[in-house]
Amino acid sequence: MLAEYLPLAVLAAIAVAFVGLSLAVSSRLGPSRPNPAKRAAYESGIIPDPATDVRGSRFPVKFYIVAMLFIIFDVEAVFLYPWAVTLRDLGWYGFGVMAVFIILLLESYYYVLRKGGLEWD
Repeated sequence: MLAEYLPLAVLAAIAVAFVGLSLAVSSRLGPSRPNPAKRAAYESGIIPDPATDVRGSRFPVKFYIVAMLFIIFDVEAVFLYPWAVTLRDLGWYGFGVMAVFIILLLESYYYVLRKGGLEWD
């Protein structure tokens, strides 16, 4: 029984060895020219200022809305294409389930539209 998992274990070991070897080689051979700009924290277009108190300030959500749009478009494509291919085999049950999915998807689009995610500033 365990012999069936031997190829999977060998593949996992090769993958881990490849990742480790790649990281080691890139850290040894890659250029290392650190400077203050490269070491500065940066997240979603917001450059933190040490003089301001970050705990009480508000951050713009534009980056997160764009990320959510990307995920919504991906999920939509991943589910709609196979559904369209197998629509006749699924029958009314498949149609109903996809109708619920599309309603939830439209609700997500409405949220993004309300938050201004489709406005290009």
